[in-house]
Amino acid sequence: MTDISKKKATIYDLSILSGASPSTVSAVLNGSWRKRRIKEATAQLIQNLANEHGYTANLQARGLRSSRSGLVGLLLPVHDNRYFSSMAQSFEAQVRSRGQCPLVVSACRDPEEERQVVETLISYSIDELFIAGATDPDGVHKVCEKAGLKHVNIDLPGTLAPSIISDNCEGARMLTQAIIERAQEDGPLSPDDLYLFGGRNDHASHERIRGFRDVKRALLGADPDVCIQPTGYSPAMTARAFETFYEGHGKLPRAFFVNSSINLEGLMRFLALHPHETFADIIVGCYDYDPFGSFLPFPVFMIRQDSEAMITKGFAILDADRGAPITHLVRPTLVPPRTALTGPLDALKDIE
Repeated sequence: MTDISKKKATIYDLSILSGASPSTVSAVLNGSWRKRRIKEATAQLIQNLANEHGYTANLQARGLRSSRSGLVGLLLPVHDNRYFSSMAQSFEAQVRSRGQCPLVVSACRDPEEERQVVETLISYSIDELFIAGATDPDGVHKVCEKAGLKHVNIDLPGTLAPSIISDNCEGARMLTQAIIERAQEDGPLSPDDLYLFGGRNDHASHERIRGFRDVKRALLGADPDVCIQPTGYSPAMTARAFETFYEGHGKLPRAFFVNSSINLEGLMRFLALHPHETFADIIVGCYDYDPFGSFLPFPVFMIRQDSEAMITKGFAILDADRGAPITHLVRPTLVPPRTALTGPLDALKDIE
């Protein structure tokens, strides 16, 4: 048997150790073994041997043989957000399961920075790109198209490439209905008692506002324009909007919809400066999910977006080489408030 104890293991070494052909070993290591109908037991044996003998793929050599680098990129708007960090985790896990290497970068919601970052990724010969929450997805598309780079949009749609996004309108309908029904348990709710804070001039915000207004008009009969308070994705501006409302009315609305966890952070900043009585009877809906919401002293309904399903669908589109600019909707999930007794304990299970 070949002695590989003092040298880096190769595919051929693992072939001898496992009794499988070099092509079988290669398929296991690059993640394509299921397509080859290789037995799971064989794949597990080869993976265990690769770990035991310190095998690492030579991506440069693989790229020269296949004209592929094995690198897959994800462009995010920001990193410091639970939704996008969760998306990045799902992306990295799926890329690695395919035997490829993930590259995750951000462009700070700056369209020029988005294009420059993508040009840099292209210089590293990435094979595919997921464009998440881009300010100018069509501008990024043109850069990708010029380089012949396969790509999909995630979270925010473009008009020139396939897009996979949350069904924001339906999610907003679910969230708004839940807020209204919970608030009405404490008494009648007028249209002026329910506000929306947050969002900006983008597709997701427009769809969430549309869903909010549809349900509010259906259940409460009206939706005055003043009840929509767009603050952008800024905790500071959201806190300022709550402060302005409070100064003008001497209280907060009985119920309100916040457009994202970033806007929820703005609410927390406002509440930190005011006594408990300010928010003792409010009902909140947040179009995002954070388990810490269960620890707040008032009911918080949340929408959990399925970023894992979006990434899975994105790979399916790229693998099928379907480049038509179709928008695919992924249904989100409504997460109701925890009960007072079980909420914090159950919420801890979601915090890792």
